[in-house]
Amino acid sequence: MTTDYTTLDRFTERLDDFDVSHTLTTPDGVPDAIEAVSDSPAVGVELPDSLGRLPDVVQTDPSPSDLRAAVTGVTHATLGIADYGSLLLPSTPAGAEPVSLYPDRHVAVLAEDDVVPGMTEALAHLGDRFRADGGDAIVATGPSATADMGALVKGAHGPKAVHAVVVQS
Repeated sequence: MTTDYTTLDRFTERLDDFDVSHTLTTPDGVPDAIEAVSDSPAVGVELPDSLGRLPDVVQTDPSPSDLRAAVTGVTHATLGIADYGSLLLPSTPAGAEPVSLYPDRHVAVLAEDDVVPGMTEALAHLGDRFRADGGDAIVATGPSATADMGALVKGAHGPKAVHAVVVQS
């Protein structure tokens, strides 16, 4: 018996488990997919060409006050880790970290080909890259949440909501 259950299926299943909504699209559909899940004002960092482009509603050179006012932040994710429903958010010169952490909604855009089955594959990929050029990244699993003071509070240390736009080739 064969199964058509893929790494992408596992990834989207785990995203659902962590209340991360998602959209599957093509590079041409990326602007519409982002705009459909974004609230204004929105800030972002430019996407790699292979992932499409940001919609015009996303400001790409925000000032600190623009960043504080932003409701949606849009960034690229370099990896998706299927077993955990996690997104790997790279540190970038354009400032992807604040764009992914400060607004209440984070929209992460990643290529389907960059979804790996588990942490072993993610670390193998990252190890080579980090040994070559240094760098760092955030591994984010779901919206920010804490229960340090009792009831679960979302958005205490980052976004209250996360949406993944997975770009299929």
